[in-house]
Formats: sequence, structure tokens, C-alpha cells
Amino acid sequence: MLADSLPHALESLRFPFPALAALAGRLPLGGGREVALAALMTARLARGVLAGDALQPGDRATRAAAAKVWLASLALPATTRVPFARCIDATTGTALPVAGALRSLIAAAGGHLDGPSVQELEKLARQLAGA
Repeated sequence: MLADSLPHALESLRFPFPALAALAGRLPLGGGREVALAALMTARLARGVLAGDALQPGDRATRAAAAKVWLASLALPATTRVPFARCIDATTGTALPVAGALRSLIAAAGGHLDGPSVQELEKLARQLAGA
């Protein structure tokens, strides 16, 4: 790899949710885009529970509280609002409840997302369930 041949080179960073970010970027303003943005935010919060990326519980609680305020400002379909809020609340705890809440969120919001975005969320749920 390039980093091996250059001892002072930094490793390339890989954004964990490129499909969600791309979907949010290409959708027009309105409900679909806001669902994609909410899913991206929720996925980022959920990732903070994973062992390799775990944040301190106090930091996760602060992030979740701020995310819920932001979530309230979005024009989300009524069927997705509660699953998003529950998933965000779950990120203050351990990985297994977050995995379950994320799966419920996928069931509620999956119809508003494209295939690659749903796959990213499902992969994250599997990682959380295995943590």
C-alpha cells in the first residue's frame, strides 16, 4: 500500500456511509431528502456505540439530545418520526438495543431510501448486534 511505502503518510480515511450521503445530496428539498439526512445522522450516532469508535456515555447523551432537537425541525413522514427518535435515544446505551432500534427504523424508513443506503444501515445493524 502507499502508506507502507511512505512511512510518514497518513492512512486514507473512508467515510462509513457514502450511499446515505450521496442520496441526501441528490434528492430535492423536501421529505425524501430529510429522511435521508435523518438516517445519515442517526447512523453516525449509532456508529458511536461500536467498540472501535465508542464515545463516552456522557458524550453520546449530549449528541443524542442535540440530534433530537434537530430531528424535531425536519419535515419527516409521520411513520418515521418515532422510529428515528427511538433509535437516537438508544444510542445513549449499549449496542444491542441500538441494533434493534435501527432495524425498526429501516422497516419504517426503508421505502424512502435507495437500496445502497438501506444496505449501509443493515450492515451497521449487524455490526451493532455482533458487538
